[in-house]
Amino acid sequence: MAQRFQVLSMPASREPVSLLAVDRAVSDLRRGRMVALLGGGGTAALVQAAEAVTPQGLDELQRHSGTVPVLAITARRARVLALGPAPVGPGTVVTVAAEGGFEAEAVRDLADPLSSLAAPPPFPLSAAWAPAHGSDSAAVGLAKLARLLPAALVAALDIPEAEDRAAWATRHDLLVVDAGDIFQYESTAARTLRPVSEARVPLLDAENTRIIAFRPIDGGLEHLAIIIGEPDAEKPVLTRLHSECFTGDLLGSLRCDCGDQLQGAINEIARLGAGVLLYLAQEGRGIGLVNKLRAYELQDRGFDTMDANEQLGFDADERVYLPAARMLRHLGFNRVRLMTNNTDKVDALAASGVVVSERVRHAFPSNKHNEAYLRTKAARGGHLL
Repeated sequence: MAQRFQVLSMPASREPVSLLAVDRAVSDLRRGRMVALLGGGGTAALVQAAEAVTPQGLDELQRHSGTVPVLAITARRARVLALGPAPVGPGTVVTVAAEGGFEAEAVRDLADPLSSLAAPPPFPLSAAWAPAHGSDSAAVGLAKLARLLPAALVAALDIPEAEDRAAWATRHDLLVVDAGDIFQYESTAARTLRPVSEARVPLLDAENTRIIAFRPIDGGLEHLAIIIGEPDAEKPVLTRLHSECFTGDLLGSLRCDCGDQLQGAINEIARLGAGVLLYLAQEGRGIGLVNKLRAYELQDRGFDTMDANEQLGFDADERVYLPAARMLRHLGFNRVRLMTNNTDKVDALAASGVVVSERVRHAFPSNKHNEAYLRTKAARGGHLL
């Protein structure tokens, strides 16, 4: 069973530096560049996103590090590839080594279930659990923050001239990020959320509406508070936590019930007079739009919504609700009547110090395109439909 660790909060004075380092590393990872990752005990490694690897990039990774890279993947993806031993838990990572080293195409195939690779892989591999909160786990965490496939090439830095890590990275135009900053990124970003703009935005059937935008101090992803009417902070406030859904909210996709849930929540809050809808920037249950589209393709091949996420290497639900709790507290709301069928949201808010005085049912009729999706959420996700 994977060990559980408590991540301690960093001093507030260091928060901007920590967040900025991770944001810059995320940007470089998305561009296919290497980043230098500092682990515990003075260890260091070079990291590159698996889905962005090229033959040239792979050669540079090995030449700069002086070691043969391994592939860090989630335990869920390793199980799909018949590489990882059970049990599989949230956040667990497996490192995979290839005899004689990897080819770029093989790395991409191992990371992407939509590749032509059938499991198990047709070439010799060895796999081992990665230490919790080590460089391999941090590399996968960084790929997740980048909304890329949760897989990364990791090459231990083992050359004499790299003894001074920061100076060596500067000479090679590489960004440096600390593993601890990656592990704490989501909680630090949530803790530093603050309102940056506010406007009155009349909505259809909810004309008395204000929208407040919250942003962390690193300028990262913004979350929105949609306040309808004048909620009384002395009473439990009718509240909906809604994760953004480009396809459902904006395009009216029939594959999910997100658009119905969004509009239904606004209408119900307006009907009852007052409440708040938090619009959270965590598309696709936290895996991002591109990976959600990949999951849709897997669903079209026969996987249900949760198995599709796990084929990609993600947990069934990667969302966090620390930003929601932070926003509610800033708005002065400590008690809520939560509009949801997802008990995980109730538990997450309670764990963050927000009292959920009542769960308010929030369900809508299915259609032929989302019937299986809704059944899966109920049967496997524990949604109370």
